[in-house]
Amino acid sequence: MIELTLNNGVTMPTLGLGVFQSPPEETAAAVETALNVGYRHIDTAAAYRNERQVGEGIRRSGVAREDIFIETKVWVSDYGLDTTLHAFEKATGKLGVETLDLLILHQPAPSRFDATVAAYRALEQLLDDGKVRAIGISNFMPHHLERLLVEVEVVPAVNQVELHPYFSQLDVQRANAAHGILTQAWSPIGGITFYPGWGDGKRSVMQDPTIGDIATTHGKSPAQVMLRWGIQEGRSVIPKSVNPARIAQNFDVFDFELTADEIARIDALDTGVRGGPDPDEAREAMFDFVIDEA
Repeated sequence: MIELTLNNGVTMPTLGLGVFQSPPEETAAAVETALNVGYRHIDTAAAYRNERQVGEGIRRSGVAREDIFIETKVWVSDYGLDTTLHAFEKATGKLGVETLDLLILHQPAPSRFDATVAAYRALEQLLDDGKVRAIGISNFMPHHLERLLVEVEVVPAVNQVELHPYFSQLDVQRANAAHGILTQAWSPIGGITFYPGWGDGKRSVMQDPTIGDIATTHGKSPAQVMLRWGIQEGRSVIPKSVNPARIAQNFDVFDFELTADEIARIDALDTGVRGGPDPDEAREAMFDFVIDEA
C-alpha cells in the first residue's frame, strides 16, 4: 500500500473505501470486507447516514483501530463553532472511536460562508486539542479556498472533490498544490454514482474505448486503470463499492504501472463537465438536513 504524507506530516493510505450511497444495511459488511482485503483507509460522512455501520464494520474486521485511517465529514447543517464541535462528538459516537484521523467540511456553502469559517475554526480547535490528526475540506473550488485561507490559521490537509478522467478539475488541482493541499478524488472511477438532477445523459468512463484499450493492455479492468491513474498522479482515491469482488478488485492496483503515454491519453479525456452538484449552486435545502445524534 502506498502512503501519502499530508502537509502536517500525517501519513494516509492513497487508496481508501468510500461509502457514499452505500445502504446502511450493506455498509458494515463492505467495510469489514475491505479491511480484510487490505484497505486501511475508510471515508464516510455524517450526511451518508452510515457512520454507525462503518464503526460496526471496523469492529467486526478485528483490525486494530490504530491501523485504520478514518475520515468523515461535517454536514452544512452542523456548521458553526459550537455546532461543529458537537458534530465531532456525534461522528465519533456513531463510529465508536475517540479520535478521527481526518475530519473535513463537506461543502463550501458559499451562501453562508461565515458559518463555514466558524466550522473550520472548530476543526482547528479539534486539531489543536489532539482529537483529530488532520483537517480539510471537500468540494472547495479555488475561489472558495482563497476565501477560506484569509480567515483561518491552518491550511487544509486535503480537498476532496469530484475527479475522474472525464472531469479532472486541473484548476482545482493546481490551487490545491500551490498551498500544499492533497487532492482527494471522490467518484474516481468516472461519475458512476447517480445524482438526481445532475449529469443527465452523461457517458460512463467505464465504457470509454481509450480506458478499455489500456485496461486490455495490462490485463486489468477499466476501474483499476482509473484508480492507478489517480494514484500515479499523486492523488488519494476512494472508490465506493459494496460488492466483495469489486472491493477486492479495486484494491488490486499496486502490481502494474501506466506508461507516460497512457497517462497522457487518459489526461486528454477531460470534458470539463461535472457529474455531481456544482458547489456554487445555491441549495438552501442543504441546511434543513438534520444530522441525528449519536
